[in-house]
Amino acid sequence: MSDEFRKNLMGPEPTLLPAETDVYAQLDAGAEALDLVEKHPTSSLLWAVLAEEAWAEGRTIDSYAYSRVGYHRGLDSLRRNGWRGVGPIPWEHEPNRGFLRALYSLGRASAAIGEAEEPERIEKFLNDSDPAAKAAIEGK
Repeated sequence: MSDEFRKNLMGPEPTLLPAETDVYAQLDAGAEALDLVEKHPTSSLLWAVLAEEAWAEGRTIDSYAYSRVGYHRGLDSLRRNGWRGVGPIPWEHEPNRGFLRALYSLGRASAAIGEAEEPERIEKFLNDSDPAAKAAIEGK
């Protein structure tokens, strides 16, 4: 039996996004996500940070919009890195966290604005990506 055959039986390999070294360094140095996103508009991490900040300030619609952009930017990045719509997106790989945080924020904000099916779909997507992600994001 070939190794390729065995690999396919186990399911898709985890998708590991590339590090955003410049973004991490600038955030660590105290730069604001709102300033950085103009220079790095494809960064799911920055959009997730903006969504979380808006949520903390009670700006639900802004949080929804930021997280929606972060989610779509993350899907683009995942696809560029070999993801085919299914398979693990592990939380423990730090570069994946921006997308997973944006996904979580989108679920939370969509529930808050009364979307019916979106929160359930997103919760399933988050759990399918990494069952530990939600607890890690919530700090549990």
